[in-house]
Amino acid sequence: QVQLVESGGGLVQAGGSLRLSCAASGRTFSTYTMGWFRQAPGKEREFVATISWSSAATNYADSVKGRFTISRVNVKKTIYLQMNSLKPEDTAVYYCAVHRSPYISTMRPGDAASWGQGTQVTVSS
Repeated sequence: QVQLVESGGGLVQAGGSLRLSCAASGRTFSTYTMGWFRQAPGKEREFVATISWSSAATNYADSVKGRFTISRVNVKKTIYLQMNSLKPEDTAVYYCAVHRSPYISTMRPGDAASWGQGTQVTVSS
């Protein structure tokens, strides 16, 4: 089982930037797709971005394309989410997750084997 710990959330004004990190421990990290998801109050958890095990494939929700960048450093067992031009509608708890199976490049919430505890991102207008 893999353990995930997110960090980097906080309060920022609209137009600002934040960088989230997710550190993994436990099983092999370098062969699994990882992802960021978010959940706003009263809403379902939604996909934000995923990155394949080798970083060759990345996917983004339409709402964050061009503003967010996902990356990973396998030797550090860490993934990142650089968030620029933040908007109030980006306010949510952000979670990282690891795919339950290796070498699969796409990921939906139901594909996750483990979730972090989440980190709050609040964007003020």
